[in-house]
Amino acid sequence: MMLLRGVLPFLLSLLLFSETIASIPIGPGIVSSAATPVYGYRVLAVHPHDPAAFTQGLVYYQGGFYEGTGLRGRSSLRRVALETGRVLQKRDLPDAYFGEGVTLFDDRLYQLTWQSHVGFVYDRASFDLLGTFDYPTEGWGLTHNGRELIMSDGTPTLHFLDPVTLQELRRVTVRDENGPVQRLNELEYIRGDVYANVWLTDRIARIDPATGRVLAWIDLSGLLPPEDRPGANVLNGIAWDETGHRLFVTGKLWPKLFQIELTRPDSKVFLGVVSFP
Repeated sequence: MMLLRGVLPFLLSLLLFSETIASIPIGPGIVSSAATPVYGYRVLAVHPHDPAAFTQGLVYYQGGFYEGTGLRGRSSLRRVALETGRVLQKRDLPDAYFGEGVTLFDDRLYQLTWQSHVGFVYDRASFDLLGTFDYPTEGWGLTHNGRELIMSDGTPTLHFLDPVTLQELRRVTVRDENGPVQRLNELEYIRGDVYANVWLTDRIARIDPATGRVLAWIDLSGLLPPEDRPGANVLNGIAWDETGHRLFVTGKLWPKLFQIELTRPDSKVFLGVVSFP
């Protein structure tokens, strides 16, 4: 009994200490050692998608999509119907360019290229070329937060650009508990967080844009059925309907585009994309 009276206070102090450490907020540049939660998905709707489209960027706008496609000699900017997948408007890039991510900001469409270090700015309605801009890295994914363009380059770095001057304002390194996250690709900004496809995986990272910390992973394994896999490439393409609260995803050379909602990793209760804890 004397031994227990000595041990119990010690164990209680350890418990209180561990709870105190666990409650310390994570600041910039600090990554929690706890495992990042992994969310699943449920398919709500399936729509046709051009199987010849090497999808590099996807933006939802007023009932349809703006889509950027890649591959040299096949790169384009498109306006696409949601329900049918039909291409309603198209501008081809010169054969020398490998098209990459796109975003819509202030009625202008911005499109990156892969290794040419040049981006294009178009009028949204006409697709007329308004200008070009340069950047020193490769171009992969592109989105915006209402103030800045956010660009990925295939590394763990997100670059924040002034949408007028196209100059870099700041950058952040994306990390989870295992370290920097490589191959960040197509991007979408959803309710304060950046969602990023990770090239060569079926995962999307949900990222805090202030710190670069991965808040959650979304595992989309098995989304494209086996019968649609022949000829298809990797998962790539995220679009968010802010008004309808709809999340869309597709892939390069995929014949289908999916509307999904996310599921909790613990209870598997269905929830909306913005309902993370």
